[in-house]
Amino acid sequence: MPALLYLSAADVVSAAPPAAEVINLVALALTEKAHERVHMPPKPTILPRPGALLQAMPAWVEAAHAGGMKWVSAFPENKTRGLPSLSGLIILNDPETGLPEAILDAAWITAARTGAVTAVAARALARPNSQSVGVLGAGVQARANVAALKQVLPGLRRVLVYAPRADAVESFSHEMNALGLKAQAVASPELAVREADVVVTATPWPRLTSEPPISPDWLRAGVFASVVDLDASWTAAAAAHFDRRFTDDLPTMAATREKGTFRAWPEPEDLGRVIAGLRPGRQREEERLLTIILGLGIYDVVVARQVVDEARRRGIGTTLPS
Repeated sequence: MPALLYLSAADVVSAAPPAAEVINLVALALTEKAHERVHMPPKPTILPRPGALLQAMPAWVEAAHAGGMKWVSAFPENKTRGLPSLSGLIILNDPETGLPEAILDAAWITAARTGAVTAVAARALARPNSQSVGVLGAGVQARANVAALKQVLPGLRRVLVYAPRADAVESFSHEMNALGLKAQAVASPELAVREADVVVTATPWPRLTSEPPISPDWLRAGVFASVVDLDASWTAAAAAHFDRRFTDDLPTMAATREKGTFRAWPEPEDLGRVIAGLRPGRQREEERLLTIILGLGIYDVVVARQVVDEARRRGIGTTLPS
């Protein structure tokens, strides 16, 4: 049995590919999926109690020589214990033998690949001259998404951010300023959305309030929106106000809808078909376009493949005895 490589959270960051490469890897995964050249069964999910889940995300992307599974947990009450509410591990398998090759902490990869999906979608769906992004949420996903958008929309100058915790907003703003973006904290979700060319929602799910805040009349002509928080921020009426809607996986969308999320939302188109050039992206300056990011195992394994290869080249990580 070959030795197994373990990469801690710090090891993964040390071996991480640059943002532009992560974006290209995600684009490859979506393109291969559009051509039906990946294997990605539905996510088996365990719901041990309301609001908590354990989920397996198996995937295989032959073009990237990448296959394995992410095992992720979401336990929101962990915040009261001083523990992460989200955690996960990725198991990568050798593409030739199928034997387990590496175990990786999933935190960095999950954040980076999710932001990269927003960036890949924005290349096709956002106006190239977009200058402002409105963000609901100030956590890891909010930061990763804006950082990735900066890679593909070089005209971005301003970030309007709303989140209930002042310390989170302050930390977010410092990070955005370091990216060369002028961050402005606003007092309501409406102020973050109304003047934005691009909108990213990355708030906690399940939502903390009874109704999603975003109203259709907040959405300016030509806006592109990326939904990273399921239906926590968007009403069905707001989703219907867009000219076209997309998601990264229609079967996952259908399964999520069966469980009660996205009630009454219009049916989306497949994002991968746009990225693969099989369907048009933005066609008019004034179109309002939205993408729903559901998070797919194909992203995790293609990025993990690059991380593991780089770690082996540089001698990063811990070799576990067989």
